[in-house]
Amino acid sequence: QVYLVESGGGLVQAGGSLRLSCTASGRISSINVMGWYRRAPGKERELVADITRSGLTNYAESVKGRFTISRDNAKNTVYLQMNSLKAEDTAVYYCNTQATYYSLADKITGPSWGQGTQVTVSS
Repeated sequence: QVYLVESGGGLVQAGGSLRLSCTASGRISSINVMGWYRRAPGKERELVADITRSGLTNYAESVKGRFTISRDNAKNTVYLQMNSLKAEDTAVYYCNTQATYYSLADKITGPSWGQGTQVTVSS
């Protein structure tokens, strides 16, 4: 199993910045994709951004130019720098990985989720 610990959420005024971090641990063989999703009140969970092991990134249209995703492969950590935050960015942000890990004698590839961190942007 892969364990994900998120940090960095909080309350910020519109126009401000926050940086989220997520570190993966466990009997990990490799992590292909690391990413961030969010769920706003009354809405479905949506992809915010993700990044492959080689550094290829993908962003939701709504955050392009404002958010930057990065990762440190040596630390199994992914970051999300969020600038120019808007009220509509308010949501619970979830870290996600697509990883290969060991479970007993088996090698398993699959998704893992963090517990989520609240980001609230006041207008």
